[in-house]
Amino acid sequence: MKTDDFISMLATGVKPVDRHVQFKRFSQALAVGGAGAFILMVLLFGIRPDIRTMLVTPLFWFKMAFPLSLAVASLWLLARLSRPGAEIGQRWIAPAAPVLVIWIAALAVLAIAPDGERLNLIMGFTWRRCPFNIAMLSIPACVTITWAVRQLAPTRLRLAGAMAGLLAGSVATVAYCLHCPEMGVPFWGIWYLGGMLIPAVLGWLFGPALLRW
Repeated sequence: MKTDDFISMLATGVKPVDRHVQFKRFSQALAVGGAGAFILMVLLFGIRPDIRTMLVTPLFWFKMAFPLSLAVASLWLLARLSRPGAEIGQRWIAPAAPVLVIWIAALAVLAIAPDGERLNLIMGFTWRRCPFNIAMLSIPACVTITWAVRQLAPTRLRLAGAMAGLLAGSVATVAYCLHCPEMGVPFWGIWYLGGMLIPAVLGWLFGPALLRW
């Protein structure tokens, strides 16, 4: 076979690469995973009865902003990690920034709180089950986000797995905020974060097996 004929054969039927495939995959994964987390939250726990009051309470939106900002940061980093050989450089700061903000706010709240109330602000009423509830609600998003990343080409599988887990945990926490009665900033900085870190750690551990392509 001549070289020109061989090249023509290889080029036959080649389709152009979809430049928006990453956006499409993550959009689908977040839509389905987020809906799954919300439905699971409603079925297992229910929406808090005072949700209408909370929707006009600034502190509630600060509470929601914590997992939302972590979701945006982890998605940004995961999108980078889903490209083969892409370096993340100082981008790891993005997920750390919301955590730092919530910890500073938590320390400020504890500093002005009376001595007898500080432990309650940290432990709340649901610390024993809160992280595990969040981890449970993250299961739908873990499945869909893992599917999305597998359609792409990550090479740093542990980091990609950790960011996929953190993203899934953040999405689950947004849903959980609609149920959880805890309104203490120190509580969020410990137990909400703990719940989001459970799927992140599992992603780190199992990323090489789940994301290999």
